[in-house]
Amino acid sequence: MYAGHWRRLVGLAVLLLGESATAEEVVQDAFVALHRRWRRLDDPGAAAAYLRQAVVNGARDVLRHRQVADRHRPLPDPEPEGPEERALRAAEHRRVLAALDALPPRQREVLVLRYHADLSEQDIAEALGVSRGAVKTHAHRGLAALRAAVRTEETP
Repeated sequence: MYAGHWRRLVGLAVLLLGESATAEEVVQDAFVALHRRWRRLDDPGAAAAYLRQAVVNGARDVLRHRQVADRHRPLPDPEPEGPEERALRAAEHRRVLAALDALPPRQREVLVLRYHADLSEQDIAEALGVSRGAVKTHAHRGLAALRAAVRTEETP
């Protein structure tokens, strides 16, 4: 289970938290919690969903603790990789991540779960404990805010 889910869960946590060290800790804590609860799981087939929800909840806890200090935390610049095309992609990537970081937490969670974790609306609703309608609303508003933020930065 660890080998099959570790990388994807860390990627999810990185997108929610904005950095990898704490993301790895959150994922590790989720696996420890799953191990402790393994015998009490009603459906061991739902372990992956349990892990995903534990990672989302762990990321929320971390964000609550550093909300004031990290509210306006700048995103790290990616290392230059050489050709001009990569530099342009890196700049666009930074703009999108900055816009994603500026979204309200619920909108960011919905978009990360949808487009990074490739979850369905129903799976996202279950992971976040909200209705499918709320998932649709947060996704719509989040995408609109991302588009507006990226457009604003592109115009001189």
